[in-house]
Amino acid sequence: MTKIILVLSDALRYDVAKDNMGFLGHLVESKQASLYKIIGELPSMSRPMYETIHTGVPASEHGVVANSIVRLSNKPNIFQSVKIASMVTAAAAYYWYSELYNHAPYSPIDDKEVDDISLNIQHGRFYTEDEYPDIELMRSAAYLIRKFSPDYLLLHPMGMDYHGETFGSDTKEYRNHAIYQDSKLAPLIMEWRERGYTIFVTGDHGINQDGGHGGTTSAQRDVPFFVIQPKGQGRGETNEIISHLQIAPTILKLLNVPVPDSMKAKPLSLD
Repeated sequence: MTKIILVLSDALRYDVAKDNMGFLGHLVESKQASLYKIIGELPSMSRPMYETIHTGVPASEHGVVANSIVRLSNKPNIFQSVKIASMVTAAAAYYWYSELYNHAPYSPIDDKEVDDISLNIQHGRFYTEDEYPDIELMRSAAYLIRKFSPDYLLLHPMGMDYHGETFGSDTKEYRNHAIYQDSKLAPLIMEWRERGYTIFVTGDHGINQDGGHGGTTSAQRDVPFFVIQPKGQGRGETNEIISHLQIAPTILKLLNVPVPDSMKAKPLSLD
């Protein structure tokens, strides 16, 4: 059994990550990590994909089909399953995650920082502004890991989405922010790997040249899935295509937590 960190970089496109995230690229090139491509589920919108990734079921099944739907998840999900197994959950994430798995609607005062073992996200640090600095969120995640050693932690920075929607995907601002995220994640990944964590780095959706997402094009759907294991073993660039639906059962299997029957996709084999 391992512990898991899921880095869900909002609007991180596959091609932009592959071309611009040099530390992650080094790990892949030296076969200290594995890289897969995800052709994302639809719609390629944020809240539906947050729920899809954490429940392992498509939007038409879980019902969170648009960003405007504000309610708690009603499907078995990673946070709930890990908590039921008497393990520790944590997140440094956008407030929509609090609304999906802790409380809805979100209270920007009462729900911003939580440490409550009765919640699905037991240790949470949430933000509401899309331009909230990624580095500050990463430091919050690093603090949660050092203080609580969670079995599952979600780190969800919004910087790629903010720069993509503001400037478009084919811009120096969007590409350079991928370089920035990579450089800030690099020392943290090294620390977390030393602490025995398996780290996944992925995106919920991509973004197009106009700064939009929600549609069916590869620019809006294709995201990376990097796998970094604590012992440094990897397959390099796998050239394999996987599904968002595989993330939840993969995480629960690695944690030795029962996979709910609703999660029908096959877990990844990381050996």
